[in-house]
Amino acid sequence: MHSGKLGKMGKHGHNAKRHLGHAGHAHGHASSPSEADPRIGVFRQPAMQTPVLVLNASYEPINICGARRALVLVLKGVARTEEAQGATLHAARMAIAMPSVIRLLEYRRIPHQTRALSRKNILLRDRNACQYCNIVLTASELTLDHVIPRSRGGLSTWENLVACCHDCNRRKGNQLLHELTDMKLQREPRPFTLHTSRHIMRMIGSADATWRKYLYFETEPAA
Repeated sequence: MHSGKLGKMGKHGHNAKRHLGHAGHAHGHASSPSEADPRIGVFRQPAMQTPVLVLNASYEPINICGARRALVLVLKGVARTEEAQGATLHAARMAIAMPSVIRLLEYRRIPHQTRALSRKNILLRDRNACQYCNIVLTASELTLDHVIPRSRGGLSTWENLVACCHDCNRRKGNQLLHELTDMKLQREPRPFTLHTSRHIMRMIGSADATWRKYLYFETEPAA
């Protein structure tokens, strides 16, 4: 069943703005495009959504964010570019290297616990794939489905929310899975932990040599 927009939920919801699980938001106020560095305003290309690996000040991988968010953090002096993609963006009489890996300049303590329950984190956990038909889609083409519908007592929890395409969402409706013969979950939904996040980082970065040395610690980055 379509859950609509998922707000801050659960006992960790009030920490959502501060939580680095939300695209490396070391400072929540920088996440709004209207409040972002004005030099970023001209960058509307799809390249701004390119994944960027976020490292803690200790070089520990802690998150993935979009290139636009990474550039905001770099321009605000919150992070520095450790690895560039090779492309250069030109705007406002300045050239900016498109980052592939950034590192926070101030160490951030990351609680080793389940991340905040949010639409974004559920889509990241499910790798933007519908959990019924397994088709990978963009975030705007996906919704969230309550495995046990809310109308039948289902709760908004990690174990009961999954990414879902609109077609599967309509087909499932308010029914339980055992009432359907042609729909089943691709995998059991689980809480999104830091371990899960790092596993996804490795999958995304497996084809990028600049990510691999930070994710697999093949070589030790210079201090």
